[in-house]
Amino acid sequence: MTATISVQLSAPTRRSLNSSVNLRHQFSTSHSTFATLQRNFQFPRSRITVSSSSSMSIDAPLKTSSSSFLDRRDTPFLHFAKFHGLGNDFVLVDNRDTIEPKISPEKAVQLCDRNFGVGADGVIFVLPGINGTDYTMRIFNSDGSEPEMCGNGVRCFAKFVSQLENLHGRHSFTVHTGAGLIVPEVLEDGNVRVDMGEPVLKASDVPTKLSPNKDHAVVKSELDVDGVIWNVTCVSMGNPHCITFSGKGFENLFVDELKLAEIGPKFEHHEVFPARTNTEFVQVLSESHLKMRVWERGAGATLACGTGACATVVAAVLEGRSGRNCTVDLPGGPLQIEWREEDNHVYMTGSAELVYYGSLPL
Repeated sequence: MTATISVQLSAPTRRSLNSSVNLRHQFSTSHSTFATLQRNFQFPRSRITVSSSSSMSIDAPLKTSSSSFLDRRDTPFLHFAKFHGLGNDFVLVDNRDTIEPKISPEKAVQLCDRNFGVGADGVIFVLPGINGTDYTMRIFNSDGSEPEMCGNGVRCFAKFVSQLENLHGRHSFTVHTGAGLIVPEVLEDGNVRVDMGEPVLKASDVPTKLSPNKDHAVVKSELDVDGVIWNVTCVSMGNPHCITFSGKGFENLFVDELKLAEIGPKFEHHEVFPARTNTEFVQVLSESHLKMRVWERGAGATLACGTGACATVVAAVLEGRSGRNCTVDLPGGPLQIEWREEDNHVYMTGSAELVYYGSLPL
């Protein structure tokens, strides 16, 4: 599915929305291309025109293609694509013509707002490569903060670059991130496998103020969070993660029962995490199957976190709870994670899907 959207953003604090939204959807299957059904909806102080596909339509389909849309350079509009990786959704911006993001963190907050903007967990920019890499990836979270990188985001980044460069078949490229070199590979089936590099276990580098208890690492260490004692392992995948499988009085978590919105912020802003932290709550289903819910630093509860899934498998291996190759079930779907013993790198494989193309006035 593809669509183009024109959105006039207003500040999230305003109680009225002045917008003009035009969507053009183009659907295709291996059997046919459906025709287009036009619908007009009237709302107070706004006008929304939607063109969507329907097998009941008698109108001709629109001819907008991804390549023609992505090649547009008219200003002062920002053209973008929206992707999701297992429901972790992002606005992708072609930023290859300049080394600075085209919008500010404050504008990214407006863009990510799900009521007054496009709606996303973050805005990702495709910038020119540095230090010999093909591209540079930067991301602004929905709260305006800038993380080192994002696992689901880098898969979406790879699919977006493939469209920008008109790449087909199996291919890979190098990406400079705040977490170092990342190498995504788009596979024949459309999934993306990413070499996430080596996990960082040294406590001071994660960073955490918790005292190391295993080879300079924090593994199954006790952490008091608002009076509850949790067992936590700390891992960095270029960004900090706190992973917990158990706590005092409960050896195994049932993650569906967690009140994530209550407990997540207490972990994120705990004093032992000087750079805040992402937090993964994990249920062990078998030695090769884990179930996880995540509270992301700067984004809150999300449907998936790629770096979190990687950190989870590393933590599970360190605690003796799983093998090195696991399926990690997230609310948005599964990721395949492997922590290879031969090179100490973590590999993540999963989907990244286009939602629509859009443009908005700057």
